[in-house]
Amino acid sequence: MHGYIKTGNSQPAWLFPFVVIVVLILSVLPLARLAMVGIAAFANGGVMTVLGEASLWSATYYTVITAILGTVISLVIGCLFAFLLTLTDIRAKGPLSFFFVLPMMIPPQVTALAWVQMSGPSSPLLKALHIAPPLGSPQPLYSVGGIALLYGVQHAPLVYLALRAGLMTLPRDGVEAARLSGASSLRVFRDIILPLSLPGVIAGAAISFVSCTGNFGIPAILGIPASIFTLPTLIFTKFSAFTSRTFGDVAVLSAIIAVISVVGLMIQDRALRGRDYRVIGLSGASAAFELGAWRFAFTPLVWAILFFMLAAPFFALLAGALVPAYGVPLTFKTMSLHAFEKILFRQAVTRTAFINSLSLAGATALCLLVVTVLAAYALTRRKDVVSRIVSSLIEVPYSLPGIVMAVSFILVFAAPIPILHVSLYGTIWIILIAYFSSFFAVSLKPVVSAFHQLDPALEEAARLSGAGFFRRLADIIVPLIAPAAGASVILVFLIACNELTISALLWSAGTQTLGVAIYNLDDSGSSDLASALSVLVVLMVVVLMLLLELLAKRLPKGVVPWRG
Repeated sequence: MHGYIKTGNSQPAWLFPFVVIVVLILSVLPLARLAMVGIAAFANGGVMTVLGEASLWSATYYTVITAILGTVISLVIGCLFAFLLTLTDIRAKGPLSFFFVLPMMIPPQVTALAWVQMSGPSSPLLKALHIAPPLGSPQPLYSVGGIALLYGVQHAPLVYLALRAGLMTLPRDGVEAARLSGASSLRVFRDIILPLSLPGVIAGAAISFVSCTGNFGIPAILGIPASIFTLPTLIFTKFSAFTSRTFGDVAVLSAIIAVISVVGLMIQDRALRGRDYRVIGLSGASAAFELGAWRFAFTPLVWAILFFMLAAPFFALLAGALVPAYGVPLTFKTMSLHAFEKILFRQAVTRTAFINSLSLAGATALCLLVVTVLAAYALTRRKDVVSRIVSSLIEVPYSLPGIVMAVSFILVFAAPIPILHVSLYGTIWIILIAYFSSFFAVSLKPVVSAFHQLDPALEEAARLSGAGFFRRLADIIVPLIAPAAGASVILVFLIACNELTISALLWSAGTQTLGVAIYNLDDSGSSDLASALSVLVVLMVVVLMLLLELLAKRLPKGVVPWRG
């Protein structure tokens, strides 16, 4: 027993301290540094200077108003799909759920670019169909309403997933009793389903609001051309015009974003406080409503929504990639694969972006997996307060807007590392460490789910037979959690490969990622190249999601988001 904690769980003595040190480096250190710089700015009077700028209050207004409107839109769409796909006998639930979650996996700047290509007087697709607005008409998406609409489309899947989780636990026997008492479907929905689904609706709204607040890709492409700045895009522009005050200013702006996000979560907590939503009796979504004749109304409706959320923007993106310049109508004469050829074979920048994104995503997914297997082992074997605190700290960087984490890591690594005298700022390594911090929680969730399903007797028998920790890990634990580990790698790879918000602030020459490359190409007027690169990214996302779909049957429930 030498070297093991004597708690009945046979953990090596070094394991939990190792997990704590990793969490301190990835979660506590960057946020503590952000807080210190913010306090220093306050002490030096820098806060009052920032608070006196009209641009701050304008950006705060646009951040809050677009986030609120985007949350409302995401609630309407997300709740409709959650109720229909979970509680009714609508057909093709699997494909509908898969396609509906897809926008959440697509980078926000790709979503914005696709919708710009789909609307306005210069849309190649609309021109080809002869339905484009007259030349000189404004682009309707370059507005507060346009930003809010795309927030709603991007984050509706978050509402759907949060609400569906609650709907899956509804009291089946309570619904059946109400029906036997003669209650109509509408009455059952209003008096039983709706009140019990309120926690899921509120949770979805809070997640959507926080995600809207920290979104960079959509307001960068839709807002900046119309001089509509949100707090994330204001931080980006301040870094672009770097001065001696920049670090203090962005620390204050990041703190404001964090405060807005926390206020949104506090409102969620306040809305649920004092309410008891525990369900007694059998639960399960088999308490479904039969649509009957309503199927002929709802089925075309959901497919039409998916068409305008996914298919139409993708075809517009493809049309934009096949024409030589934005505004040229797509015809057999103008159509060419020149943009794809240039992206894949001629552009050194895009080749570098592909290599960087794939390398960063692969390294993040695989390195985090090693840490999360050890962390999951330690955290599931301990049931004390400290382990719960550590688990919460792992969640914090993922729940905060990416722009806040990017600023935090810039502040940590702006100066060379003490003792080592090595500078990470401006290198690809600072992006990698920021990814470790932001996606730790994503990597951990599937592995923890798998650990909860393991029978501890198997490992205990091996331990009593003399097998050491690493032997038990290699021969028993890893083979049993392999499907969840595979899902963890794919999920992290998928999210990291398409990330923009963090890398938008941390990249430098030679460290561009795909997200940065798409934004820079569009910003420089090369919309055909930006569209071609975006089409390739969307296809990569779909392939990775299909891989997860193939793994789904071997995974714990909840690991693959779009499956029941």
